[in-house]
Amino acid sequence: MSTEVPFLDLAAQQAEIADEVLPVWAAQLGSAGFIGGPEVAAFEQEYADYIGVEHVVGVSNGTDALELAFRAVGVGPGDEVVMPANTFIATAEATSRIGAVPVFVDVDDEYLLIDPDALESAITERTKAIAPVHLFGQTAPLEHVLPIAERHGIALVEDAAQSQGASGPAGRAGAVGRVSGTSFYPGKNLGAAGDAGAVMTNDGDIAALIRNLAAHGSSVKYVHDHIGMNARLDAVQATVLRAKLRRLEGWNVRRREAADRYAALLADLDGVRLPPVRPGNEDVWHLYVVRVEERERIMASLAAAGIGAGIHYPTPVHLTEAYASLGYRRGQFPVAEAAADRILSLPMFPHLTEGQQARVADALSMAVRVTA
Repeated sequence: MSTEVPFLDLAAQQAEIADEVLPVWAAQLGSAGFIGGPEVAAFEQEYADYIGVEHVVGVSNGTDALELAFRAVGVGPGDEVVMPANTFIATAEATSRIGAVPVFVDVDDEYLLIDPDALESAITERTKAIAPVHLFGQTAPLEHVLPIAERHGIALVEDAAQSQGASGPAGRAGAVGRVSGTSFYPGKNLGAAGDAGAVMTNDGDIAALIRNLAAHGSSVKYVHDHIGMNARLDAVQATVLRAKLRRLEGWNVRRREAADRYAALLADLDGVRLPPVRPGNEDVWHLYVVRVEERERIMASLAAAGIGAGIHYPTPVHLTEAYASLGYRRGQFPVAEAAADRILSLPMFPHLTEGQQARVADALSMAVRVTA
């Protein structure tokens, strides 16, 4: 059966910005100005103004952004970075790529965000950074995490890949820690037309180091101060990001409206646990994640009804084969593990219509009632 309600509709976003982007792309083809340049510089400044930081360095993708952020605060081989088990593997991967060790902790059962109490107990003399993750479009409890980082004298590095525009009691996502990394993967609230990312900081020295590291450890051509990497943002993606940034607030408002409609449509549906908003948070609803029993059967039922759905994420990072060598076992982080068996992401994007949401609610209701 064809998908009547897609999980994500990127084509609608691209159509909305096409008239702005295509002429700039044509000019870039004519000038061959593909790496850096005025479009990249303009986007960096505009995004810095948007989230309220002094410096933004555009980079190649979100994983590189986190690796650069960790390197910039001195994380190196053998150091530890504490992070939630409930995250995309890139948070851990960026740590491992520089020879450091990801240390996982559990999340709270209500919001599925890093548990500050678990975090405190995981810190050792080898801990170099804490990496809270702003997951699903909500901000992690930085008002509790930041004092822990300051008390132990370790860096707070935000993973802000799913939270462009979100804020919480401690401030705007990406603007609270010593440095932050974000992803502009096409499906994000602010998405490019390919891979892209950025590092954000209020520290000019960190920004300069990141810019150097992202350009082969070079600030002057053929003069290499560090062993760096090739992680620069290209002008083609910056053009898309500038056009979408001008629409981001409006698109996030639409996401909130869609979340409110889901909450109303599904309020009386037994067997579906709806996502709450953490007090003081302004959620941007990157994902709308419910929890259900018999998830695989329900997903199959939704698919048969033409409804797209996803799982973010089916396996906590500590239980993936990639991190088997760390020796974690099932049962160590029960909240993250239980959630991974039940979470179900419903369609969520700015151009989602009321009619589409009604079809999602009807299909989910039928599937859950069969379960019951």
